[in-house]
Amino acid sequence: MDQNPELAQQITAKVVERMERSKTQIPIGVSNRHAHLSQDHWDVLFGKDTQPRKFRAVKQPGFWAAYETIKIEGPKGEVNNIRLVAPHRPKTQIEISKTDASVLGLRPPVRDSGQLDGSAPVRIIGPKGTIEIKEGLIIARRHIHFHPLEAQAMGVKDGEVVRVRAGTGGPRALIFEDVLIRVSDKFSLELHLDTDEANAAWVKSGDIVNIC
Repeated sequence: MDQNPELAQQITAKVVERMERSKTQIPIGVSNRHAHLSQDHWDVLFGKDTQPRKFRAVKQPGFWAAYETIKIEGPKGEVNNIRLVAPHRPKTQIEISKTDASVLGLRPPVRDSGQLDGSAPVRIIGPKGTIEIKEGLIIARRHIHFHPLEAQAMGVKDGEVVRVRAGTGGPRALIFEDVLIRVSDKFSLELHLDTDEANAAWVKSGDIVNIC
């Protein structure tokens, strides 16, 4: 059988790269239901000449959780205490779990953040007003935030899809497939899971996962 030393060397290098990558510890950020509001929608829901009040920082630079919350309604029910994450965005985006969607009686798609075309409608209720949005309700696709230097060190690229091992050593350890890599100089290393996913693996914010 003919041997190809160059091909063997390439395969070996790739295997070594993957083994090294799998050793890097990535912290989890469990993402509970939350909302990003446009300025116009904020004005309707909370009133003009008001601003979100900072409740606590989140790990991703430039963002923070506000004291303000909203309620959303669907055909079957409602979900309360959806916290606003500021600052405002050009388009309103509300991220919930599959469990929340069942309570509402809605079927939001699994989407990357910002990809709202054709997403689910929902009724939003604030202390000052109510709005109906035709799209903007999603279940966020699980993803890992990387700063470019972190991505370079691990040999991953923006838009790449990987598998992640979570809950190692616990009673519900599992492999998450189809995890999106997102790279930006505005990001800090963190895997984002929603509450359904975190509960399935028995993990919490601050726990460690590894790309496999």
